Amino acid sequence: MNPILESIDYVIRLYNEYIGGYLILILLVPTGIYFTLKYRFLQVTYLRHALKLVAGRYSKKEDTGDVSHFKALTTALSGTVGTGNIVGVSLAIYLGGPGAIFWLWVTGFFGMMLKMVECTLAQIFRKVNADGTISGGPMYYIEIGLKERLGRFAKPLALIFAGAAALCTLGTGNMAQANSISDVLFTSYNVPVLITGIVLAALVLLIIVGGLKRIANVTSTLVPFMAALYFLAAIIVIGVHWRDIPGAFGLIVRSAFTGTAATGGFVGSTFIMTLVWGVRRGLFSNEAGQGSAPMAHAAAKTEHPMREGIVASLEPMVDTIIICTLTALVVVITGAWSSGIQGVGMTVLGFEEGMGRVGLGLTAKHIVTLGLLLFAFSTIISWSYYGSRAIQYLINDKAIKPYYFVFALFTFFGAIWGIDIVWNFVDMVITFMTIPNLIALLLLSPVMTREVKRYLKYLKENG
Repeated sequence: MNPILESIDYVIRLYNEYIGGYLILILLVPTGIYFTLKYRFLQVTYLRHALKLVAGRYSKKEDTGDVSHFKALTTALSGTVGTGNIVGVSLAIYLGGPGAIFWLWVTGFFGMMLKMVECTLAQIFRKVNADGTISGGPMYYIEIGLKERLGRFAKPLALIFAGAAALCTLGTGNMAQANSISDVLFTSYNVPVLITGIVLAALVLLIIVGGLKRIANVTSTLVPFMAALYFLAAIIVIGVHWRDIPGAFGLIVRSAFTGTAATGGFVGSTFIMTLVWGVRRGLFSNEAGQGSAPMAHAAAKTEHPMREGIVASLEPMVDTIIICTLTALVVVITGAWSSGIQGVGMTVLGFEEGMGRVGLGLTAKHIVTLGLLLFAFSTIISWSYYGSRAIQYLINDKAIKPYYFVFALFTFFGAIWGIDIVWNFVDMVITFMTIPNLIALLLLSPVMTREVKRYLKYLKENG
């Protein structure tokens, strides 16, 4: 890394360590707890209703919007099911110990409610463009929803969020994903990072210029396939080590409150490190409260905003509580967490050890590599849509196409830059989106409360 990048990385790390990480810790989980208690655990009690909505039971072709509930969900899921489910989980365990997974679960559970709130508000305050397409997200519910309460300060706050979102699309959903793709291809198959960067940037540009409908068509195919592939491989490993499952859960829960002593290649962690890394990686994994997913869910076809909010609550459950748990169990029950290996290598080691016991050890590397490639690539193309909404809000429609080229350029940069500065940059820009969005959610809770009461009354009367 050259001296300029080293200086930038140093400043970013200082912010993450002493400011950003603790601000997220103070705001994120408490806000999720607040809404969960306020709305009496709706993310659990209406889980069955959410599944019916995704299945299309209440869908109507004439409803206003660009895509179905299912395609909105898969587009948003493809934006969250990415490297956080493999690299992020391994990194959380490497830095915070197995106990970090407990706090990742906590973030995921309360994140289900945060997703419900922010995506419902995105539907309420969405905008229908002149060409009939939909634009929505936190910048709209901040500007429109908070105009009466904040007056002239609502617009600047919306601009801050949109600016942070545009920046975040280049980091969270782009550079970090591209970096993981180039890293795993080089590690597994010795593919030069320069070649990966060029090819990846070209493929991304080819897809994203088609807009949301092309992106949704790709993600609605990729997401179910990649989730099923990774789920099957993880179940094989966990099944081989089924006797160790209770012990793994016990270790995760115990070390969540005590930290983890040094063992093997693991350097140990304190309670605070465990908590911070669990919450930080949980947010990176499911993005609940960050304000990204509402941009996709705002475009869903529905006559009731609350419906899309209920659908959105499924994301953290699938992403964090199911997929991240599979990765964590593979890493913990196989002992890979104490190997001292960082990042994707820890996950590969866990799969190789587990699948090796059933004669599939050589296959493990290919499965993890393919899973990571699909996860990361689908995340990149989904985040390009989020960025286009932010750029549209900040400038105008004409700026969207130039933004696509800038986005592809950063895909290339992410593939060739060192991993440390990429991940540190990711952690920093996440806070720039999340903090304004969480403040807006709290201020708009009266609007959400009215919508909850209205929709629950509608269901009671109409079934």
